[in-house]
Amino acid sequence: MTASANFPDVLALMQGKSIIGGLLGGVLGVEIAKWRMGVHESTGDAFVVPIIVALIIGRIGCHLTGLSDHTAGLPSTQPWARDFGDGIARHPTALYEIVFLLLWAGVIAAVAPRLRERGDRFRLLMLGYLAFRGTIESLKPLPFAYPFGLSGLQWLSLVGIVYYLRSMPRMLRTALEKTA
Repeated sequence: MTASANFPDVLALMQGKSIIGGLLGGVLGVEIAKWRMGVHESTGDAFVVPIIVALIIGRIGCHLTGLSDHTAGLPSTQPWARDFGDGIARHPTALYEIVFLLLWAGVIAAVAPRLRERGDRFRLLMLGYLAFRGTIESLKPLPFAYPFGLSGLQWLSLVGIVYYLRSMPRMLRTALEKTA
């Protein structure tokens, strides 16, 4: 099935919403508002911990919801695979995401003292999260066929990564420098 097969069925278009769209839409809205107000400094660092906590809470909800929110993974024979109610052991992708978020929070906290530019902690959060989500989506059923076999969320993750990638070389140089 293609992504446009149900167009313009509003109910079909309203399904499958993701925090990725919410995060990137929020970034777009904030950037437009800052541009219109003449604000040039980054404001995202204050949101890193609240976003991580909110994502973890959301993933707990996804895990407990089961199959109905379409976040359970593909069938798996791994010992940690879970049956979400259909008799099939699946990758618990929401739990994978919680583990990633806890580890990524630790990475950000460890690197944060070396990041000198405002907004770099937020940029690092977004780069890591979007890369993770782009990857973990391959363990979930593909509801629609998009170009190159990627899901809509993988394409959206790629767009976000491209947006933040321009900051990566500077952040890497800064993070790898020895502290004086």
